[in-house]
Amino acid sequence: MRKISGNKLLVKALREEGVDTLFGYPGACTIDISDELYKQDYTRVILPRQEVALVHEADAYARSTGKVGVCLVTSGPGATNLVTGLATAYYDSVPLVCFTGQVARHLIGNDAFQEVDIVGITRSITKYGVTVRDRKDLGRIVKEAFYIARTGRPGPVLIDLPKDVMAELGDAEYPCEVNIRGYKPNTIAHVGQLKRAIKMLNKAKRPLFLIGVGNNRHVYLYVLGNSRRINIDMYNLCLGRKRMKLARNPVVESGSDGK
Repeated sequence: MRKISGNKLLVKALREEGVDTLFGYPGACTIDISDELYKQDYTRVILPRQEVALVHEADAYARSTGKVGVCLVTSGPGATNLVTGLATAYYDSVPLVCFTGQVARHLIGNDAFQEVDIVGITRSITKYGVTVRDRKDLGRIVKEAFYIARTGRPGPVLIDLPKDVMAELGDAEYPCEVNIRGYKPNTIAHVGQLKRAIKMLNKAKRPLFLIGVGNNRHVYLYVLGNSRRINIDMYNLCLGRKRMKLARNPVVESGSDGK
């Protein structure tokens, strides 16, 4: 069985996930990943001035394209510079997958140079965060990261990559399927809840549609057409309005007098 390094498997995973753009800033713990990215021509690497700008660029990319934004930064200060951007993506439901470099496993927790518990720091502002501690788990964790980021309520996922794990040789296969026992997001609407909502709308004296960032583009157009037909006011929240503009759909606000 052919074996490849974790660095090569990560680059292969990016291609399998359709990642055509990556926002990355190199450092000591990720330089080998950067070398592998340099050898391929599918994923374009955007080099920002620093990591704070990087994560916001990935956020903007995800909002404007509908794809998962992907970041790559080094350990220590490189990783901690992501915090504000991760919080923004978490509260605005933006799908991001952020890869952070980490010192070798035997140095974690020993006050090594540029070693920090980035998973612990960002636990409350990420949808999922994990340190890869075994080379054989790398492919599965990356696959799960993209799945978790884009499904259910979208959000940021952080994957911490120890340098020695990424240098280790292992299986070259990247998983095709995801099966997470504790994570089964709903993909269809609950019929009972829909019927209850319809009853409430029928009983309401002045029904109102309030459209936020979580709206689906096709549902938005359907609601827009029907709100006109049945004369229901519709308002867009700030983030909902931005998303519709990015989708190049008209933004309609009725009842703008606030009544």
